[in-house]
Order: sequence, then C-alpha cells, then structure tokens
Amino acid sequence: MCEANAYIVKDGKEDLYLENVDLLVPEGSRIYLRNLFGEQKTFEGSVKEISLLKHKILLEESK
Repeated sequence: MCEANAYIVKDGKEDLYLENVDLLVPEGSRIYLRNLFGEQKTFEGSVKEISLLKHKILLEESK
C-alpha cells in the first residue's frame, strides 16, 4: 500500500491530522486530502515534508 498518515507540525510536535491518505492535492494556500475510507479534509497551509519510506506527510499551518 502507498498511503501515508498526515501530521500537523506545531511547536516541534507532530499531531495526527488524517490517517491512510491516498490523495493530496495542493490548491493554492490549501491542501485537499482524502483517505482510503473516503474521509476528506482541507488544510490551510503547506506541505513541509513527505517521506515515502516512513509513509508520513508533514503539514505546516499558514502564518
């Protein structure tokens, strides 16, 4: 499987935002995410890092 978990990075901590993400679409200053179960979220911010080996997406909120 190629899905990853998305986390929000804040004050050096990683807080889980959405599990099993299979689609990530940047839309200007927003990021649309959808997981394997059809759950959808829109995040206001940017992608800080994506690790394919660790199946991890790190997101940063807009300042």
